[in-house]
Amino acid sequence: MRFERTDLFKADYKRLTDAERKQFRNAVILFNSACDRFVGSNNFDEWPGALRVKSVVNAPGVFEIIWSFKNPDGRATWEWITIVDESGQISPAVRWRRLGKHRIFKNP
Repeated sequence: MRFERTDLFKADYKRLTDAERKQFRNAVILFNSACDRFVGSNNFDEWPGALRVKSVVNAPGVFEIIWSFKNPDGRATWEWITIVDESGQISPAVRWRRLGKHRIFKNP
């Protein structure tokens, strides 16, 4: 799955510990496979239960994944976007918005 990252996401990532980064990267492996399946089916039932994918309340078009509720609290927000490559082909992609603990929902 193609992706881009917001500046807030990049700053959030820098604040993570090495262990938190590893957990996020492991979650992204599951997430990318699920994205590919979702694009083909448009069915949220295809998402792994371990990622707890759902819409963010009061943030239309923004979704969250939660891969850990404690030690550490691991969450990220993202949205669907489209990317147009040099040949003009349009592809679905993910824009990672925020990453970290529950506090990211103050500005998802």
